[in-house]
Amino acid sequence: MWDDAFPSFLIGLREGLEAGLIVSILVATLVRGDAKSRLPQVWTGVLAAIALSMSFGAVLTFTAANLSATAQEAFGGTLSVVAVAFVTAMVFWMRRSARNLSGEIREKVTAALAMGGGMLILTSFLAVGREGLETALFLWTTARAAGESGGPLAGAAIGLVLAAGLCWGLYRRVLKINLSRFFTATGAVLIVIASGVLGYGLRDLQEGGVIAGKTAYAFDLSAHIDAGSWYAALLQGVLNLTPAMTWLQVAAYVGYLAIVMTLFVRGLRKPAPAPVSKKAAEAPAAEAPTAEPTAAETAPASAPAPAAAPAPASAPDPAPVPAVTAAPARTRSRPVWLLPAAVVAIPAVIGGLVVAFGDGKPAGAQTVAVSPTECGKGFSAPQPGRRTFSMRNTGDKASEVYLINPATNAVYGEIEGLAPGTTRDLVATVGSGEYAWRCVPTSGKAVTSASVRVSGGSTTKAVLPLAASELQPPLASYRAYVNSGLGTLVGQTGTLTADLAAGDLTAARADWLTAHDTYSALGAAYGTFADFDAKINGRKDGLPGGEKDPSFTGFHRIEYGLWHGESAASLRPLAVRLGADVAGLRKAFPTQDFDPSDLPLRSHEILENTLQFELTGDTDEGSGTNLATANANLAGTKELLTVLRPLITRRDPRQLALIDADIARLQRLLDGAHKGAAWTPVGSLDAAARATIDGATGQLLEDLAPVPDLLEIRKSA
Repeated sequence: MWDDAFPSFLIGLREGLEAGLIVSILVATLVRGDAKSRLPQVWTGVLAAIALSMSFGAVLTFTAANLSATAQEAFGGTLSVVAVAFVTAMVFWMRRSARNLSGEIREKVTAALAMGGGMLILTSFLAVGREGLETALFLWTTARAAGESGGPLAGAAIGLVLAAGLCWGLYRRVLKINLSRFFTATGAVLIVIASGVLGYGLRDLQEGGVIAGKTAYAFDLSAHIDAGSWYAALLQGVLNLTPAMTWLQVAAYVGYLAIVMTLFVRGLRKPAPAPVSKKAAEAPAAEAPTAEPTAAETAPASAPAPAAAPAPASAPDPAPVPAVTAAPARTRSRPVWLLPAAVVAIPAVIGGLVVAFGDGKPAGAQTVAVSPTECGKGFSAPQPGRRTFSMRNTGDKASEVYLINPATNAVYGEIEGLAPGTTRDLVATVGSGEYAWRCVPTSGKAVTSASVRVSGGSTTKAVLPLAASELQPPLASYRAYVNSGLGTLVGQTGTLTADLAAGDLTAARADWLTAHDTYSALGAAYGTFADFDAKINGRKDGLPGGEKDPSFTGFHRIEYGLWHGESAASLRPLAVRLGADVAGLRKAFPTQDFDPSDLPLRSHEILENTLQFELTGDTDEGSGTNLATANANLAGTKELLTVLRPLITRRDPRQLALIDADIARLQRLLDGAHKGAAWTPVGSLDAAARATIDGATGQLLEDLAPVPDLLEIRKSA
């Protein structure tokens, strides 16, 4: 998550420190000028700026959520470009204005005091509000780029908290920071990050159709770079560099970086200008960092003490800050809390009203009835794009509902288990073609609504329907594979028993692994093995006696004994029992029920168990062969995909290509941990190798996850 969090952390730290320094100067000016009674007005303006910034972020989120997919891309891309402009201006503004920042703020405070409390509130509000709006806009764009990751918000929160701590330390004179170097370093890094945000924003504008060239790729390394690897995630999260980028993205990235960084560096090399006023010279050093580091630059911010901090011997003593003359007291005709409360509440109320009274339904939303008698009522031809449909079950039975192509029965979206009287949203992308609703009530007959035709837009991807009969050939092939494997396993467990009868523990260890790998490669059938699986491959977890419990039998019990010094004679009865259980399973399997719909589910679940048990070492009873078991599980997954391949190819060949690439990558990693007859134990892998195997397995699981939906058996009308 850190790769997504770092840009937001940096902007939170930098913007938070800028706003904090401004607030510190405001407070210090009032405290040292005997105007402490006006501090609540400063905090009122600060809170109002925070409320406005949060409301701005909420309005951005609400607005984007209620646009079509294309409009969302255009909206997000535009705001990304605007965010880059703000960040660039902020970097140069701080570099140029830092020297005179304290003096300018003091002058504004003095003027505001003369004009009354409202102006002081406005001064603090404007001083902090700009930083808050910039932060909200930049965080919104980075959070959108990160998708569902919570990294940007977490990073920003950490940065803001750290900035608050630094400002407190500077104000209380317990901390020294070379602010000139800090703003220089963070400015350079932000320019690099902003170049990536600019490229990402332009890509969004291309996807939204605002700018041409979305298929004009400068490079596409998707087939050669693992998008799930740590380095790819780091580059994309921090710099928004992706394996495939268009010419416009590359040109904008390189051009922005070259031009802006050059101007930034040139500005740093220019000699610092002479102070323009006595007030600027009076500014505390940490409040007004200069372009050239000086001894005074690392001094802490002004404290609320009347006397100024002693300056280094090499620097002249700063002139005392003149007292600020408070405005004459005025007769109050309203409660003292009224103005602060109103200023803080107004931005939040405005943001809330926009959300509450805006169009509550996303663009293109329709309320569609779901029932045997009203299926599709309220449905009319939608505009092309991403659309949300409010599906209302008006019947008396729970129902499934599908958005389909009535000619091919292809499915564009679905909701399962919609209870009577309830409403749920169904989101689907609509393109050119025919659309209808299919309502399938529990224990009832499927009903298909009248169809509508949508013109315009590109062809929309859909999932072709699958009949139970289509899974029968793959099921027959897989049952034959399992029957053959069980026959082989009977012979292998017999060999293991013979090894133990002869007292040959070395041969027994090798033959145990061979037999266990054979069984592990049959993983897709475990749901049909009934009680045999617990007897053959059960674990000791939850058993009162642990590894010595009489109920702990099978492969893992023998493994424990073989690698913990138990005698061959004591293990032979366990091997005999294992052989009997395997023989019993082989006899029972042909008559056991194997639901065809289980096949697509097992394509994902085999490796889920591998990630949970094998790659954590949870099932290791001493042999250190968890990676061998993982390899066998992968072989079982490949066999299952072999029988399902024709069905997957018909529905989504691109997904199958991703899966094949993931399998090849994981196979290479497992082969690398296999030296001759020996396997590297999971616990002996270095952190990087273990993380790589876990990551490759996780990526394969992610790409296998759509298979059950692709091959789901759906009822037809």
